[in-house]
Amino acid sequence: MSLVNYIDAAQHYFDDLVTKATDDELFAGGYLRGHFDLAVGYAQVEKLTISTDELNETVEQSLVKAYHNGELNEDDKTLVARLWEEVKALA
Repeated sequence: MSLVNYIDAAQHYFDDLVTKATDDELFAGGYLRGHFDLAVGYAQVEKLTISTDELNETVEQSLVKAYHNGELNEDDKTLVARLWEEVKALA
């Protein structure tokens, strides 16, 4: 799958959460979407040519940094990690 198609699929995934997710999943999805969109936006602003794997690595680095900064409790981390695995599977 191309990077553009992966980004579109991920955005669709996040949009779909609004209609089917629990409140906790909505929180985790919004949190994850923020990290995902930030990585995509940075690549666009810097005019970087990146692969899907490189985008995923950037998101994961961002999440790890956030976890180390104590941004989420353990339950939220677990939920974000589960949703992240679902997003990565879209590729």
